[in-house]
Amino acid sequence: MGTFILLAAEAAVHSEAEGEGGFGLNLDIFETNLINLALLIGILFYFGRKVLTNILNERRINIETEIQGAEARLKEAQIALSKAQEQLTQAQAEAQRIRSSAEENALGAREATLLKAAQDVERLKQTAAADLNTERDRAIAELRQRVSALALQKVESDLRSGIADDVQQTLIDRSIAQVGG
Repeated sequence: MGTFILLAAEAAVHSEAEGEGGFGLNLDIFETNLINLALLIGILFYFGRKVLTNILNERRINIETEIQGAEARLKEAQIALSKAQEQLTQAQAEAQRIRSSAEENALGAREATLLKAAQDVERLKQTAAADLNTERDRAIAELRQRVSALALQKVESDLRSGIADDVQQTLIDRSIAQVGG
């Protein structure tokens, strides 16, 4: 403000020296801009300081609020991360337990299958042996029938052709011995 007054006083001195009185129009562009610039800076400094201070304070408050919000979100994210890591650990433990259980079940099923297969093989062997014995007994019975039939045919043919006296006597003696005791 003092600069303005000083400049105005100097302008008055110049104008008196030139012979003019009072205020007049200064058409010198360099001097006029300097005075206008000084006036503008003075007015901005006087009135703009409060406005600029308020704007900067509001900006600082907004930045602090944003930082606090970011810190709160960071804490929430860290809590969520720790929960997710804990769930991952639990899931991995559960997967390991399921894997172990599946391996045990597979071994049990394998043993049961092998045992059943061994039992089936043993049963098949027994069935095959029983079938073989039955078949052998049937073959033996069939052979006996054939031998008996052939023997009877031979005996009948021998009887028709006649039995020798000594053979007939031997047969009679045997028959009496068997009946008599």
